[in-house]
Amino acid sequence: MKFVDEAFIDIAAGDGGNGCVSFRHEKYKEFGGPNGGDGGRGGHVFAVADPNLNTLVDFRYTRRFEAKRGQHGMGSDMFGAAGDDITLKMPVGTIISDAETGEVLYELLTPGEVLTIAKGGDGGFGNLRFKSAINRAPRQKTPGWPGEKKELKLELKVLADVGLLGLPNAGKSTLITAISNARPRIADYPFTTLHPNLGVVRVGPEQSFVVADLPGLIEGASEGAGLGHLFLRHLQRTRLLLHVVDLAPFDENADPVAQAKGIVAELKKYDAALYEKPRWLVLNKLDMIPVEEREARVKDFVKRMKHKGPVFQISALTREGCEHLVKAVYEQVKIQQVAEQPHVEVDPRFKDVPPDA
Repeated sequence: MKFVDEAFIDIAAGDGGNGCVSFRHEKYKEFGGPNGGDGGRGGHVFAVADPNLNTLVDFRYTRRFEAKRGQHGMGSDMFGAAGDDITLKMPVGTIISDAETGEVLYELLTPGEVLTIAKGGDGGFGNLRFKSAINRAPRQKTPGWPGEKKELKLELKVLADVGLLGLPNAGKSTLITAISNARPRIADYPFTTLHPNLGVVRVGPEQSFVVADLPGLIEGASEGAGLGHLFLRHLQRTRLLLHVVDLAPFDENADPVAQAKGIVAELKKYDAALYEKPRWLVLNKLDMIPVEEREARVKDFVKRMKHKGPVFQISALTREGCEHLVKAVYEQVKIQQVAEQPHVEVDPRFKDVPPDA
């Protein structure tokens, strides 16, 4: 399935049905009175967060969505039926904003969450509504109210705990394959990853986190070079960034330190908040460095990089060091999840009461 993380759609809720002017016509009842019913409500437009979707491709080619209008009121006290609602299934993490102003209107962050993004118009009143002691034969009615119409922009930001960052061919796809259930395309040339891949990393029973592998960044990505800038938005909801560095690049003249600093600079240009996220260095492809040279190579890199956070040494191909990395990442994610939970004040009278009491 093609990965699409941005789309524009037009939606229109249904108009309300018109009210009816009608009078009873029965034998031997000369003045039967009004019996015109109200019009039905127009159909609503709902958005639901479907955990089985990971792309907005359904909205790339079908852009117009209209709910049915309400049925008109009828005689014999019959009210019009409500128009059929429509439900649009969207991936979890979809942001719905106004296409013209850019104002964020809704966010689908919880699987199964349902939002009303366009309300149908109310039905008009029939003349039955206007009957009174002094107006026994009303001929008034009201038309149905129009439904809401909106032009919307849909933007998908994947919900992942950890994001993999790095140059093309740094080994990000190999790493996500080694530690999770994801199976992205892997090859010995750059830019094999063309869209984000999500994988669930199992640490233990009921212990897991979600990792996202993005296309590699290159210098000038913040200005549009390469593919990575198209998907940097998917890192904005992560709790931790893993900067994967190739310690044994194909080009012998390439400097891994300069390349790593270039990636950090592009990150800062794109989004200062993203730059401030916790970022760990993952030095990859140790299996391609002679054992006697590894320690010196790593020390030289860390010294020149001047990185203040944790540094991990791994080989994604042989899975050396991956287990230690996974456990450390899980502990960090768990700490941040606890810190993000809202603090609830407990009444002092119930602090010592057991949970099952």
